[in-house]
Amino acid sequence: MSIRTVTAIFDSAADAQRAKESLLSLGVAANDVRVTNQAEGPAQDAEDGKGFWESIKEFFVADEDRATYAEGVRRGGYLLTARVEDEYADVACEILESCNAVDLEGRADEWRSQGWTGAPDATVDVDQQDNLNNRDMEADESEEVIPVVRERLQVGKREVNRGSVRVRSYVVEEPVEEDVQLREQRVEIERRPVNLRAQDADELLQDRTIEVTETAEEPVIAKTAEVTEEVVVRKLEGQRTEGVSDTVRRTEVDVDDSRNDDRDDDTTRPPPDLQKRSRTPGEKPRAR
Repeated sequence: MSIRTVTAIFDSAADAQRAKESLLSLGVAANDVRVTNQAEGPAQDAEDGKGFWESIKEFFVADEDRATYAEGVRRGGYLLTARVEDEYADVACEILESCNAVDLEGRADEWRSQGWTGAPDATVDVDQQDNLNNRDMEADESEEVIPVVRERLQVGKREVNRGSVRVRSYVVEEPVEEDVQLREQRVEIERRPVNLRAQDADELLQDRTIEVTETAEEPVIAKTAEVTEEVVVRKLEGQRTEGVSDTVRRTEVDVDDSRNDDRDDDTTRPPPDLQKRSRTPGEKPRAR
């Protein structure tokens, strides 16, 4: 599991402490969360055996970040640094923002409008320090610096909505007609005149009841349901490779030396060990 470092500056100790407690409740170990201000700097120096600004330097990669955070602490801010697992980094950043973390970019612009140059306090570039240690001549105050800049292409990913598919099931009523044969029974009464002599009058002169029931069929409707088709909705996930092209810029420096090479006086040239060696764009300074 990869570890990421999240940092924030707070104007008050209460906000910094509240952010620290929220990170601890998230599951971050106590020794991975650190709140520092300038007042606590000397005690930390004695404990770690290193300078306060040197300890801040360990937390950042870019020089401009170190300078800005160091300036925020120098101005009385409270620096919170936490080491969290990569999957909790976004949640940790949301916690810091909810606890009134300082908008560092906006604050840096405000400092620059007040005259802050953005240079880190108590830090010196490695090449500059080497030249200061080895230089036998005074620095020319008219020195001008031309930065060599190179852009690097950073390709990220973001998720975009490309539309959706909606499948809806609903009931439709459809009229149906069917013919059915029905049977019925009816009772019919008919009186017929008869002129016959009764052979046995006693037998005929008796009470008699005949009951006949009429019947008829009527339609009875019943329904059964059957599955005739299935509609399956599934989501397929795959990967594809797409080439991304763009242009990056860089600056190059050409030196046109029009000095007379036949001069005998070479006292104005710096010694070979003090001549600035060339670095390719993006190369980090190294101590000699």
